[in-house]
Amino acid sequence: MNESLVEYGSRRVIITITAIFCALLEIVDTTIVNVALNEMKGNLGATLNEIAWVITAYAIGNVIIVPMTSWLAAQFGRRNYFAASIIIFTVCSFLCGNATNIWELVLFRFLQGLGGGALLVTSQTIITESYPPEKRSMAQAIYGMGVIIGPTLGPPLGGFIVDNYSWPYIFYINIPIGIVATLLTLQYVRSPKYAEKKSRKEIDWAGIGLLALAVGSLQYVLERGQEEDWFSSTSITVLSVVTVFSFFFFIWRELTAKNPIVELRVLRNGNLRVGTILSFILGFGLYGSTFIIPLYTQSTLGWTAQQSGALMVPAALTTAFMMPVIGNMLQKGVKQQYLVALGMLVFFIYSFWGYKILTPDTGEEAFFWMLIFRGIGMGMLFIPITAMSLSTLKGQQIGQGASFTGMMRQLGGSFGIALITTFMAHQNNVHRNDLVAHMRADDPAVQQRVQATTRMFVSKGMSADVALGSAYKSMEYNVMKQAAVLSYMDVFLFIGLMFLFCIPFVLLVKAKQNPGMDMSEAMH
Repeated sequence: MNESLVEYGSRRVIITITAIFCALLEIVDTTIVNVALNEMKGNLGATLNEIAWVITAYAIGNVIIVPMTSWLAAQFGRRNYFAASIIIFTVCSFLCGNATNIWELVLFRFLQGLGGGALLVTSQTIITESYPPEKRSMAQAIYGMGVIIGPTLGPPLGGFIVDNYSWPYIFYINIPIGIVATLLTLQYVRSPKYAEKKSRKEIDWAGIGLLALAVGSLQYVLERGQEEDWFSSTSITVLSVVTVFSFFFFIWRELTAKNPIVELRVLRNGNLRVGTILSFILGFGLYGSTFIIPLYTQSTLGWTAQQSGALMVPAALTTAFMMPVIGNMLQKGVKQQYLVALGMLVFFIYSFWGYKILTPDTGEEAFFWMLIFRGIGMGMLFIPITAMSLSTLKGQQIGQGASFTGMMRQLGGSFGIALITTFMAHQNNVHRNDLVAHMRADDPAVQQRVQATTRMFVSKGMSADVALGSAYKSMEYNVMKQAAVLSYMDVFLFIGLMFLFCIPFVLLVKAKQNPGMDMSEAMH
């Protein structure tokens, strides 16, 4: 372990704040755009399909760069690489706000994603290495606050900006923070010695190309599959094949290359292997539920972006409160896998609760305690999973391990959102057909409902035939709304069951330790 990087006093505070701000910048930017898509669509004259690229391009840039982060930091020195990433992110934020058409915006979002991906993983490594071994759990807790609160802060902040200003300001807000973070990084962050000794002459260009091709294609397939009806689309089919072959050749290349761009051998570490799988599931739950709740409250309950964003704030504050508590428990020797198992059980309770309370007109107060449970569950999952993943790694392996868990969390979120949208589209049809099958024209209850609705429309001044047509339309709308609610219920139930099934596997994980590592060092 590189003890020379441990910082003390005000230096450590400044480095920690800088790293968290950078992680927050990156994550808030992933979700802040969601609530502004309608505004952008109108302003830039784009179709729904085109505007979705604003999210897709950023995610592709993110996922391509994350696995390379450890190598790039070694190549250019961590401080320089981190500062360059902040500058790229900040400049591209300005360019995004000034984009004059949709494809300009998409290009700048992709470049912004390349800058942003590095911020997440590098800030985690910087925080981990700035704390002495016995305080590492607390360091992960501080970092985790940023990562968990970020996706939740995005929608209310975006909603506020869009309602009161205009959409470019969701990008401009990054600029002052980016400038301050760059100056603080150059002044305070140090590069580890091992990073500067690395040879620069043999760059693994083949590895870089195959990785970009593999994760770029995979991310495209996940983000766009549902809209293009999966394998009935030529582009999705071709890119799925490209993904499989690129990954195959990438793995082969990295295991045989002298200076691989991604050090896959670090996955020989059993704890890291389990940690990467759990990070994937965590991403699935974190981004999946952050995606589905605003969608349900806005499309079914008719709330504004700001209202549905504000709904998530108490849960985020609960997570923030939980983080130091969990960090403290880990420092006192509570086993990581017990906390992860308990966190998964709490997340199951939250999902089952969601399954029980959803209706076409659920009130705001019904969500409060359910979302508090989500906050508790996320707090109990994030730090122990990260701590378990990195617990038996040393030196440069910490950065490599953090890259893997970071990438898997992002991919888990992408898989989650892709699976949820596909599953909901399918369930929507199933439930609609079921509901329609139970509504026969000769059913007295149906006839009474149609007559009552027709009379209501006639009383509002419609002619009898228009009123009858409107009554049928109104019934069709109610059926669709009910089918949508049933689909949301199914999603909550399935996410909950997925977490429940993982509990036995988590309890089987051994808290392995390297010989000669004391318990405190195994915690970071």
